[in-house]
Amino acid sequence: MRVRVKICGITNGKDAELAVEAGADAIGLIFVPGTPRYIDADTARGIIKDLAPWTTPVGVFADQSIEEVERLMHHCGFLTIQLHGSESTGYCRSLAGSVIKAFRVGEGRAFPDLQAYRVHAFLLDTFVEGRLGGTGKTFPSALAVRAKAFGRVIVSGGLTPRNVARVIREVGPYGVDVSSGVEIEPGRKDAPKMRDFVARVREV
Repeated sequence: MRVRVKICGITNGKDAELAVEAGADAIGLIFVPGTPRYIDADTARGIIKDLAPWTTPVGVFADQSIEEVERLMHHCGFLTIQLHGSESTGYCRSLAGSVIKAFRVGEGRAFPDLQAYRVHAFLLDTFVEGRLGGTGKTFPSALAVRAKAFGRVIVSGGLTPRNVARVIREVGPYGVDVSSGVEIEPGRKDAPKMRDFVARVREV
C-alpha cells in the first residue's frame, strides 16, 4: 500500500517547489485568518498555477462560510477541501470538491462520530486547547486504527522524520500530513527535513 504524503502550511512558492521535489503527493494551503501559516488568495493562486500537475493542492478552512470556501476554490483553482472546524454533515455534503474532515482527538476525549459523515477521508489531529493544528503533539495510534472502520484515514499531529515510519506501521493509514515537523519556523519549511520525511514514508 502506498501511503500518501501531504505537506501542510505552505506559504510561498519556493517551499511548494521544494515539497514537490521532496516527493509530496499534496500540499496544504491554510486560509484560516489569524493562524501562523495563513496564506492570502492571490499568493495561493500563484503557487497552484505553477504546481506540478500530479501534486494536489488542498485548501484548509475552519468554520468559514460555504460561499467563502467556494469563492476561494474558484479563484485559486483547487478541488480538495480540508475542514478543521465544527462543520456539520450537511455542510460537508454541500461542497462540490473532495472533502477531508479533520477531527482533533486524544486520550480522555470522546471519540468523534465519524459514521455520520460522508466524506472522502478523515484527518485525525491532536487535540490541544485553543489550537486547530500545527501543534507538534502526537496522539495514541490506536485512535487512528479505530477510525479506519469508517473510511480513509490521514494521520496528522506531531509527525516528524523520526516517528512517521512507526506510525505508518502501527496504523496503516491512507496518508500522513506534516507541518511543524518539517519546518524551520511556522510557515517556513526545511528542505532536508521534507526530503527525509518523504524518504522515511517510502521506506515503510
